Order: sequence, then structure tokens, then C-alpha cells
Amino acid sequence: MKAAHLKQGEDAEAACCAYLKSQGLKLVETNFHCRHGEIDIIMLDKKILVFVEVRFRKNNHFGGGLESITAAKQGKLRRTAELFLQQNPRYENARFDVVSMSKSNQTSGRQPSYSFDWISNAF
Repeated sequence: MKAAHLKQGEDAEAACCAYLKSQGLKLVETNFHCRHGEIDIIMLDKKILVFVEVRFRKNNHFGGGLESITAAKQGKLRRTAELFLQQNPRYENARFDVVSMSKSNQTSGRQPSYSFDWISNAF
């Protein structure tokens, strides 16, 4: 059985993916791994490839999602994205987005509802 925090992270990423699809983006890949790191979600926004970093926060006592992405984390994301682009040369334009999420007070059935703060071209 998965640890609760891993399940919570997977649920948040799935909700984020559904949210971005509802905004018109198309899913390319989830959880792209390489030796440099991982990219949570890769999507297409028209002809622009979007590398999405998902940040789920129970609360903002220690800062929001965007503030939690350090320069070191940005470097890992860039190196991981460069490798993805080398392996997939058909994509010409790319950007990095951050989606900071928190649970909202309402629920829909048994699924939690989330609030989304989508920062396009975050870094």
C-alpha cells in the first residue's frame, strides 16, 4: 500500500492534469524521469510544449508553491527538460509553468476539490 503522502501527491497531479485539460492543454506525458530529475506533467498549449511543476500545499505557513521552487530545483527541471527535448526534437518552443494547489473547503462526492494557482512561464 502506498504511503498517504504519495497517494495525496498522485491525486493532486491527476487533478492538476484534468484542470489543465479543461483549460485547453493536451497531455503529452506524466512523470518523465531521467538521471537529472522528474517533470510532473508535460502538455501542449497549441504549439508550445509546457513543462508543469505541480506544488500541493496543505497550507501556506512555509510559503506558497512558487516560493518552494529553489534555484537548484529550477536547474534540475531545466536539465530534465533539455533531455526530453533532445529525445523529442519535434517540439520547438517550450516553457515552464507552475501550478500551486491547495484543497478547497468543498468536496465533490468522495473526491476532494482543489483550488489552483496557475503561473504560466514561471521561470
